[in-house]
Amino acid sequence: MDQNEPDGLSAAQLAAMRRSLTNGRGALSRRSLLRASGVGALTVGGAGVLSGCGIPPAKREGDAAASNDHSDQEKQINFSNWTEYMDISEDGKTRPTLAAFTKRTGIKVRYTEDINDNVEFFGKIQPQLAAGQDTGRDLINVTDWLAARMIRLGWVQKLDASLLPHAYANLSPQFRSPDWDPGRAYSYPWTGIPAVIAYNIKATGGRKVDSVTQLLDDPTLKGRVSFLTEMRDTVGLTLLDLGKDPAKVNDADYDAAINRLQKGVDKKQIRRFTGNDYTSDLDKGDIAACVAWAGDLIQLQVDNPDIRYAIPAAGFMTATDNLLVPAQARHQKNATRLIDYYYELPVAAQLAAYINYVCPVAGVGAELAKIDPKLAKNPLILPGEAMAAKSHSFRSLSSEEETAYEEKFAKLIGA
Repeated sequence: MDQNEPDGLSAAQLAAMRRSLTNGRGALSRRSLLRASGVGALTVGGAGVLSGCGIPPAKREGDAAASNDHSDQEKQINFSNWTEYMDISEDGKTRPTLAAFTKRTGIKVRYTEDINDNVEFFGKIQPQLAAGQDTGRDLINVTDWLAARMIRLGWVQKLDASLLPHAYANLSPQFRSPDWDPGRAYSYPWTGIPAVIAYNIKATGGRKVDSVTQLLDDPTLKGRVSFLTEMRDTVGLTLLDLGKDPAKVNDADYDAAINRLQKGVDKKQIRRFTGNDYTSDLDKGDIAACVAWAGDLIQLQVDNPDIRYAIPAAGFMTATDNLLVPAQARHQKNATRLIDYYYELPVAAQLAAYINYVCPVAGVGAELAKIDPKLAKNPLILPGEAMAAKSHSFRSLSSEEETAYEEKFAKLIGA
């Protein structure tokens, strides 16, 4: 990206963003994978906000000025997170892991659940970031596409590796080096968000469904298949099924995946492309098999034993939510210590037991088993090495690629 690029939104990017906020990841409840999609968008109400509004161009990655850190004098942290994304006591009055951190360190955490979706939250903080001002937050938690953009814009502080001994040692290998933050110099993951295949075994007549090929070609599933309106999840899984790596996708690969899906549309194999509303159809059996978010399935299975999932042999897609210290944050050292704290095995286990998402902390299984043996055996929370090896991420896209790819995807799904 050029330093002076306004970083506004194309029509295709805006359309993808609206899909996500209406019924995609961004529309779900926190416990059902609330997430805005990786559309490369900036903000709702803030689209194109860097162009024509008098805000100077952002600095490049690595140029964020170090803040005047007040951690030694001010024993506090301001932490912004998603709702229901932190453990809480049964009476709802305390957050045990945060309370234990304060008791140990003397650092008080002002914890705020003020992130409802990525684009809306970015709209709150981008004016201060663009102007080189403190956002009032020392630690934030955003999805990988937004984390990548903030790092690229120079709006994130580089982390002090000497304060991250547990994080460095315990970070799961599958999350160690995304292309947007090689070596995790600026971020550490809070959770992983997998997209896999789900099916209702009653609706399939007892048949297992475990590949995109089955979804697109099995005549017994015709008209009872759905894919997601999230481009990276749907196209990513299709790329893997075609033997292509989403982390290295080129235009030809992308077009091949779109064409493969288009055939499924044309012959009416695919019933529709959905956001979170696939859950009710899958539960009822109106949809026999689909591409789904793993966090939904843990909850669906509680009430419906017919809901099953499969990890395709070709692999599955995973996004992440990530902890960042914004530029000009007053308490960088304290925030970094809190990041490291959540990579201590007992603490990571306590958090995972509450939020039920993929835990990015390796070796946490024994600690989680002490809390809930069933959760410790759930590969949607603690994927084993074989499953983790099948996890893939969509590579970062340029603004031009984003526009072109979203336009083709919008045409495919009729958006």
